[in-house]
Amino acid sequence: MEETPPSPTSLVVSSPRRTLSLLRERRQKHPIPDPDEKAAASAAAAFAEEHGPKPSEVYGFVGCITTVIAAVIFIVWAYTPEPWLHYLGITYYPSKYWAIAIPSFLIVTVVLAMVSYLGLNFMVTPPPTSFNIMFDEYSREFSTVTFLGGEERPIEPISDIGVDEINNIMFG
Repeated sequence: MEETPPSPTSLVVSSPRRTLSLLRERRQKHPIPDPDEKAAASAAAAFAEEHGPKPSEVYGFVGCITTVIAAVIFIVWAYTPEPWLHYLGITYYPSKYWAIAIPSFLIVTVVLAMVSYLGLNFMVTPPPTSFNIMFDEYSREFSTVTFLGGEERPIEPISDIGVDEINNIMFG
């Protein structure tokens, strides 16, 4: 007896749970001979039924949709002339001044944050004449070790290069 192929409308999947139920139906009609594969598939189906989608995925999706809707509302409010808004019955809305002021304030805040961060880094950095630039508690001086035998030499230990050596290399 031949099975009739499913109609195209019955193959439409509307949710992950529907996908799992379709997979279960197919497994019942055509059992999987490999026991490891069957155990893994049933464990995955049980996990999906028990836990559902991750909250971070849901929050990310909702946040993305909310951001897009808020941006569209902001742009419509900022660019639509006031007579059109009154014609549509929208009479309670903020002043158009804030359509310019809020983005300007945000840009200035970001620029000031970057400038203050750069300034704080300059304040904390010691001056070029300070010995703290050349040596501190973590400095390791280069030690020369000579090996008597064999051609193989181990990798030299990590150390700081002295300022005099750097000057010799860069300026001859």
